[in-house]
Amino acid sequence: MDADWISRHALSIWAVLLALALLGADVGWRRAVRRRDSLDPDARSLLRPATAVAVFVVALLIATVIAVEVREQAGLTVFDAALATDLQANMPRPVLYVVALLSRTGNPPVLGTVAALVFIALLWRRHARLAGAWIVTLIGTALINTLLKLWFQRERPLHDHGFIIEKSYSFPSGHASGSMVFYGMLAYVLLVLTPARFHRPIVIVAVTMISLIGISRILLQVHYFSDVMAGYATGLAWLTLCVGSAEYIRLRQGRKATD
Repeated sequence: MDADWISRHALSIWAVLLALALLGADVGWRRAVRRRDSLDPDARSLLRPATAVAVFVVALLIATVIAVEVREQAGLTVFDAALATDLQANMPRPVLYVVALLSRTGNPPVLGTVAALVFIALLWRRHARLAGAWIVTLIGTALINTLLKLWFQRERPLHDHGFIIEKSYSFPSGHASGSMVFYGMLAYVLLVLTPARFHRPIVIVAVTMISLIGISRILLQVHYFSDVMAGYATGLAWLTLCVGSAEYIRLRQGRKATD
């Protein structure tokens, strides 16, 4: 698909991708409800071990393939550069202004403040294990992203709109991985603590925020396409590992309490 065509239809593509993400989330939620209502004793788990392993391996494989393409400056990087250039030429400034406001919801100070409040609230409500899983997951993704940026040291795309200025390296996108892990883990915490009637809107909001924040970085030309995709992939791999571990511990403690 031509980069110029994508840049000219970027907002429409963004809307379609968001709709597909929400549809996938809804299908996943419905399957989870059916499993929960079944007689399968493992249905109590929000993330089955086999599913966790499969998602982790696939996400890690995708991240690795993208990383090799970027390291070798292969065909994907050519597409990256062409798309960034065409977006710079085709994105209207009023649209960029709105997208920049949305993108700031994924800024580290915003997520860090909310993360601290959630951590304190979990401790206050005596959910120590969840609080520990929450903070370890967020600190871990920050460290992973920082190390990967220092390893690849990829320069960001050039842009002159002035709405957002970034000085760190480009690969992978911290906003993409950060939103994936932050909103994904927040959704997990809420799914554990809230009644089932709230689960569907929780998943929908989480998927919406993850999709909007990551793709906004491409539209703003502060990240290449591959930066965001790699950020999503690395974030999903880490999130799956952390949620899978938290679920194992939660269910194990639950079994001990009923023995």
